[in-house]
Amino acid sequence: MTAATLAPQEQQNLSQAIDYSHIQSVADIWPIVAKRFPDQVALDDPHGTPARRLTYGELAQQIRQFAAGLQALGIQPQDKVALFSDNQPRWLVVDQGIMTAGAVDAVRGSQADKDELAFILDNSDSVAMIVQDQATLTKLADSLGDKNLRFIALLSDETPQLETTARLLNFNQVMELGKGGELAEVNCDRTTLATLMYTSGTSGRPKGVMLSQGNLLSQVTGACSVVYPAPGSKVMSILPIWHCYERTFEYFTLSQGVHQIYTNIRYVKKDLKAYKPNYMVGVPRLWESIYEGVQKQFREQPDSKQKLINFFLHQSQRYITAKRIADDLSLDYTPNAFDRAMASAQCAVLWPVHKMGDTMVYKKVREATGGDINFVVSGGGSIADHLEDFYEIIGVDILGGYGLTETSPITHVRRPWQNLRGADGNALPGTETRIVNLDTRQDVPQGEQGLVLIRGPQVMQGYYKNPEATTKAIDPDGWFDTGDLGKITPNGDLIITGRAKDTIVLTNGENIEPQPIENACARSKYVDQIMLVGQDQKVLGALIVPNLEALSQWATGQNITLNETDPAASLADTKVQTLFKQELTREVKARPGYRPDERIGPFTLLSEPFSIENGMLTQTMKVKRPVVTRNYQDVIDGLFGQ
Repeated sequence: MTAATLAPQEQQNLSQAIDYSHIQSVADIWPIVAKRFPDQVALDDPHGTPARRLTYGELAQQIRQFAAGLQALGIQPQDKVALFSDNQPRWLVVDQGIMTAGAVDAVRGSQADKDELAFILDNSDSVAMIVQDQATLTKLADSLGDKNLRFIALLSDETPQLETTARLLNFNQVMELGKGGELAEVNCDRTTLATLMYTSGTSGRPKGVMLSQGNLLSQVTGACSVVYPAPGSKVMSILPIWHCYERTFEYFTLSQGVHQIYTNIRYVKKDLKAYKPNYMVGVPRLWESIYEGVQKQFREQPDSKQKLINFFLHQSQRYITAKRIADDLSLDYTPNAFDRAMASAQCAVLWPVHKMGDTMVYKKVREATGGDINFVVSGGGSIADHLEDFYEIIGVDILGGYGLTETSPITHVRRPWQNLRGADGNALPGTETRIVNLDTRQDVPQGEQGLVLIRGPQVMQGYYKNPEATTKAIDPDGWFDTGDLGKITPNGDLIITGRAKDTIVLTNGENIEPQPIENACARSKYVDQIMLVGQDQKVLGALIVPNLEALSQWATGQNITLNETDPAASLADTKVQTLFKQELTREVKARPGYRPDERIGPFTLLSEPFSIENGMLTQTMKVKRPVVTRNYQDVIDGLFGQ
């Protein structure tokens, strides 16, 4: 069992940050920060229609006014209000207006499937609904016939159109109701239910996670120990604001007076250069996308320049490997004093070449991110080794972390002063971690893999109206079963090794954790996405979405013409198949601790990527393994001759 203790750097961060240890709700943040930074920009949405910008003074005022409007509409403490909208400043106004009024919001993005939204609306017992715009309302119209809602409001300025007994309003009309009304103060403490956040529903119906005010505030105070974002620092937001990860990170950064900019996948590259953010939160798929963009630019260079770039990358790879050993930050190697001394000597030799690579290549790459990134925070899955290496080489620190919606979400995060690549970091203050045997639930020796259990102020109150699931997830002593497999390093870093339910069991009884192998395969420039299969088979198989741009360039060099109108036919070409077999074999065998059972046997190349649109990725771009398996069951059966 391990519990987080405060390091000197954490104490320093906490001494600089605004102290919120005394407040009882997230809503208490806004009057405090508005008083400190009344005229400073809080929220900036340059791509909204229309574009919007709010100062901290305006934000606090609008939250109170919207809350008063909700109370005028009859909203009472602990009433449930469904909020279905995507990233925009008004989302935060409404979210915090609901909490300020004493109510509880049930949140989801407007792009979610209408059946999912209808389920959340019904399951949450919401008495009112607030949606992004008329289009969202129209999408839900057929699902509202039997709902007895007090009112429906749009976040837009449109006049809502719907045949219903519920009162219809837009954002400005709710604000007008609150303009002349008194805001009734509500009794609230850290045990008060704040929000219902529904799990992604990768398999079966989503569950409503009950998060209290204390759960959410634990993220604000906990994150302050890891990093201190100075007032006026720029933070770029791209993840769905309704997702727990992005949502609580925004609470944290805004509580310290930052300038938050909303972007999206269409504008992110341009916005990075234009706004030069200091911090950004994202998921591995985002870092992979940026990486692929850089690699594409590299591949477009003349052969002579490509050779020079590859030379620098190779030498820098040697440099960061040696530096990790010298700093005792190597996941795969525990050095003694002599090893560290030798690694330091190697760093000294390689440093000039690495510095030259930085001047000639890496600096230009950093400029594509704005050039002012202090670090980015990554969650929602493990970061592939090649991404860890690449970003370290170019001088952009990634702080990987771990958590779940049920833990508000962050439980562990890497520190800037102890950035162990490949790990998920130390626990937040007040958070306890146990690694137990999957069957006996007894603690395993340090360094051994087992089931990860978490206890701390961020652990949810339970699943809404689902006591059976709650009892299964949280034991009587308050330990939450994450469902993830992991281990703890001697320095207290958590390393997630896989998902218990994702484990592939071969016929020889070997248990295979797919994600580390998938991450290794993704190092190949020809592999865009991959999902391992092979439950109850003799060997592993794989579903692979190739990187068609890189594959096309390779084909040109092989005098092979890819059929752009029929990609499936091209992917079946013998030479293409051989290329992928070689790539998979090389990358898997290069993994530290490689075992023969991890080799990939049969595979198939897919012409359609896994995407949010086709239902195979979650909103945070995690592969929905059950959905992919179900969709490609015939293909999988064919791989194994069934």
